[in-house]
Amino acid sequence: MTTTAAPGRPGITRRNRMSDTSTPTPADVTRVAPASTGFTGGVLAQGDTTVTDGVIAKVAGLAVRDIPGVHALGGGAARVIGQLRDRIGQTDLTQGIAVDAQEAGVAFEVTLVAEYGVPLQDVAADVRAAISDAVTELVGRPVTRVDVTVADIVMPGEGSDDAAEAPAV
Repeated sequence: MTTTAAPGRPGITRRNRMSDTSTPTPADVTRVAPASTGFTGGVLAQGDTTVTDGVIAKVAGLAVRDIPGVHALGGGAARVIGQLRDRIGQTDLTQGIAVDAQEAGVAFEVTLVAEYGVPLQDVAADVRAAISDAVTELVGRPVTRVDVTVADIVMPGEGSDDAAEAPAV
């Protein structure tokens, strides 16, 4: 579903439901309490905000992408499929991230590949902090737990596309 601003109506959006063919199920959505109540521009500014688990997983995936020591998200077969998607321009930002949204907050299970030489406990702590900060700020939900599984380690530069495309000497 795409959302666009209605012409001449600030704060009002139109939804194009034709572009979204999937329907989130109750288990896949998180409801966030209204941030404000009252009137804005003659329109009641109150209502429910629904954030799907897929969106929460993407926020988490984007948060950990550039953490030093994180080589990739996911493990084994998920990484192989992810490499294929990357080659055709369809990166899966939720790869390696499982979300469990409950009333008390959101819990995550993150599977990653770390770079050799970086203290793994520090990488895990950085992942927890990045996810907690991003989800709390962008989604408005507290993060109750972030479990991190280091599925593999690689030497720096190993397994990257840059190394694969380097000319042979």
